Amino acid sequence: MAGEVAKPTHVRYLILFLLFVVTTVNYADRATLSIAGSAMKTELSLDPVMMGYIFSAFSWAYVLAQLPGGWLLDRFGSKKIYMWSIALWSVFTFLQAGVTWMSTAAAVASLFLLRFMVGLAEAPSFPANGRIVAAWFPTKERGTASAIFNSAQYFAAVLFTPLMAWIVHTYSWHHVFTVMGVVGIALALIWGRIIYSPKDHPRINQAELAHIESGGGLVDMDNRKVAAPSTKGRGYIRQLLSNRMLLGVYIGQYCINVITYFFLTWFPVYLVQERGMSILKAGFVASIPAVCGFIGGVVGGLISDRLIKRGLSVTWARKIPIVGGMLLSMTMILCNYVEAQWMVVGIMALAFFGKGVGALGWAVVADTAPKQIVGLSGGLFNMFGNVAGITTPIVIGYIVKETGSFSGALVFVGINALVTVISYLVIVKEIKRVELKDA
Repeated sequence: MAGEVAKPTHVRYLILFLLFVVTTVNYADRATLSIAGSAMKTELSLDPVMMGYIFSAFSWAYVLAQLPGGWLLDRFGSKKIYMWSIALWSVFTFLQAGVTWMSTAAAVASLFLLRFMVGLAEAPSFPANGRIVAAWFPTKERGTASAIFNSAQYFAAVLFTPLMAWIVHTYSWHHVFTVMGVVGIALALIWGRIIYSPKDHPRINQAELAHIESGGGLVDMDNRKVAAPSTKGRGYIRQLLSNRMLLGVYIGQYCINVITYFFLTWFPVYLVQERGMSILKAGFVASIPAVCGFIGGVVGGLISDRLIKRGLSVTWARKIPIVGGMLLSMTMILCNYVEAQWMVVGIMALAFFGKGVGALGWAVVADTAPKQIVGLSGGLFNMFGNVAGITTPIVIGYIVKETGSFSGALVFVGINALVTVISYLVIVKEIKRVELKDA
């Protein structure tokens, strides 16, 4: 009918679904070593400290490559860089299967190197997620969108942890890497067919584009290129690092990621060594806290966006779920005082539900990143956060080796949750978008 206004399409939900799928595979690839770890530890005669260093290999590269990865995203766009990222990390995951035929020394060295390369290849992934959400979603929808893609880390454990544990139990640990490598390569091909910027996507109509843009979506992001790092890039980074609000957010993200990396690296080992579970049982049991973390992640995003729609400021709409969730996640320390396996699982489920509720860091990035350098800003945020991927496995490795128990490790993780609360309440003041000065 003439003059009828077209209904908005919902292409942004398709984009979010693919972000969720990619992030699920991303975290499953990070967790491959934790599932295969018990069998590998026996076969390769590794002590806890050596395991800690191998666990951390991914994060050394991941942290070092955050700023280059963010700059590449701003320079060449999310579609192309993310597609190559998925393909490369999947190839390096696949190659880890080959260490099973090597001598012990060669296997350890090769495994460390390949995990390092996986970290290097995955570096642009989360800054790209943040860029895509900032481009495709208005402010009042970003909390939920960011929480959904971030909660994929738990869904990865729900879907892939039991599958990988079954593969280890039925076949061999090296087949875990083969399967995940093939899955990722197929996903890279799908990505290239579906992902575009909002203004370039063939399926979006003008009504949806207007809804995104009028609500604060940065739809022109990939039409602007960031200056070369030798000129404005360094000046922009200095401005970000001198911003009190952002420093508080960075500290909080580091501490939140301590919980994440405990779950990704040592948690299955904790269930096997400390709680006497078989690897197959540990694989299935680990999925229970993961389900609760996934639910908590979605709930946290919904609460935050609902608070904004009811008129609360972005500052408190983000802080309330973060603070409440982190306080709840501290309950994992109670595992040190119970013996029954079902109580351990229940407490961990509650703690990871809280961690999910509070994991709104990427929504905060989408709210605060300067429009010119969303990728670079996300890379800096992710670099600080993922230093925890280096320190957490190693610190826990030393704690377990020196004490012969995981009790101190759980206290260490819980204290980091408390530091997140302090950071958001004391250091982070108003949450608002940073305006850059000419560098």
